[in-house]
Amino acid sequence: MPMFRPRRKGAGAGHRIGETPTAITRRCLDSALACARSAYPNEFGGILRADEPGTISDLLLLPGTTAGRRHANFQLYMLPVDLGVAGTVHSHPSGALHPSEADTRLFRHWGRRHLILGYPFGAGSWRAYDGNGLEVSIEVLGRVSGLDNPEPPREYRPRAVHRNEPGDPPADVDAE
Repeated sequence: MPMFRPRRKGAGAGHRIGETPTAITRRCLDSALACARSAYPNEFGGILRADEPGTISDLLLLPGTTAGRRHANFQLYMLPVDLGVAGTVHSHPSGALHPSEADTRLFRHWGRRHLILGYPFGAGSWRAYDGNGLEVSIEVLGRVSGLDNPEPPREYRPRAVHRNEPGDPPADVDAE
C-alpha cells in the first residue's frame, strides 16, 4: 500500500522543505547589513529563514538577543517552531570575515547557511559559510538597492520650538 506524503503548496519538482539554500534575496541581505550598521560598534545577530525552498528570504530577530563589542548571544529557545529556519547571521565589527571557534560550534548545531558581515557593512563585506564553517557561495537575487553605496548618515537634530538654531530660517511671528 503506497504511503501518503503531503507536498508543500508551490514547491516545484526537486524542491523540499529544509533544502540547503543557494540564494538570498537582496532585501534580506540589505536588511541584515543595515542592522549590523545600526548596531556598530557592537555585534549584531539574527536568524535566517528560507520561505521559498532554496532561497533565504527573511531575517528573524529573536527576543532577548544580547550583543557587545565581541559577542552576540542568541536565545535560541525563542526560535519559532518553523521548518524554514536556514541558519544564522551575525556581524564582526572588526571587519574580520572568517568564523571564530565559537562561530563554528554554532554553525554545526543551527542551520545550513550562515552569514558573517564585516565592517563597513557594504555590498562586498560579507561571507557565507556552511554548517562546518567552510566558505560557500550564495547568489543574491533582486535588484541593487541604495544600500550598496550608502552615504554617511546625517546627524539628526530636532528643531527648537522656542528659539532658532544657527542656520535655521527665521521663524514666522504671529502678531495679534
